[in-house]
Amino acid sequence: MLRQVTSNELITILMVIGLTVISVAKLVAPKRFNDFIFVLGSIKYLKIYSRDQKFFDNFDALLFINLILSSAIFGVICLQYNYQHYALDINTMFKLTVGVGVFILIKVLLERLIGSLFEIDKLMDAYLFQKITYKNYLGLILIPINGLLVYAFPKALTIIYVMIALLLLINLIGLLTSFKTHQNTIKNNLFYFILYLCALEIAPYIILYKVFIE
Repeated sequence: MLRQVTSNELITILMVIGLTVISVAKLVAPKRFNDFIFVLGSIKYLKIYSRDQKFFDNFDALLFINLILSSAIFGVICLQYNYQHYALDINTMFKLTVGVGVFILIKVLLERLIGSLFEIDKLMDAYLFQKITYKNYLGLILIPINGLLVYAFPKALTIIYVMIALLLLINLIGLLTSFKTHQNTIKNNLFYFILYLCALEIAPYIILYKVFIE
C-alpha cells in the first residue's frame, strides 16, 4: 500500500520535474525556446516554427509534459482551497495528471480527425500548432503561479481568483490570435466554425468542470 505524503512534498517533487523538463527543452532548442518566451507579444514564433511542425515534436512534447504536471498541481490547489481537509496522496495525483493528459490528447486527436474528414489538414495543423503553443505557454506560467499559491499565499482565495483570471486571459489571447490568422476562412464557413466552437471548444470544458466538481 502506498503511504500518504504531505501535499507540499508531492507538489514540490512534481514542480521540480516540470522545471527539469523545461530546462531540457531549453537545452534541446535554445533559440526556439527564447522565441517561445515572447509568443504573447510577437507572432514571430508562430510564423517561423509552424512551417516546420511535425506530428510528434520533441520540443512541444517536453513543454506538454510540464503542462499536464502544472495543470494537475493547479487542480489540486483548487481542490485544497475548496475542501480545507482534503488530503492529497500519490494515487489521486497520478489519476489527476493522467486525466489532464488524456483529456488534452483526445481533444487534439479529435480535431485532427475532423481536419482529415473535411480535407483541411493543413489549416487544422496550423490552427492546432497555435493552440498547443499557447497551452504550453500556460504550463510555463503555471510554474510560478503554483509556487506562489503553495508557498507564499497558501490561504489567499483572492489570489487564486486573480491567477485563474490571468490564465483565462492568456488562453483568450491565444484563441483570438488563431481566429485573427484564419478570419477569412472563418467568415466563409461561419456555421461550421460556430459548430466547432460549441462542440470542441466549449462543451469539453463544461463536461470537465462538472466532473471536477463532482
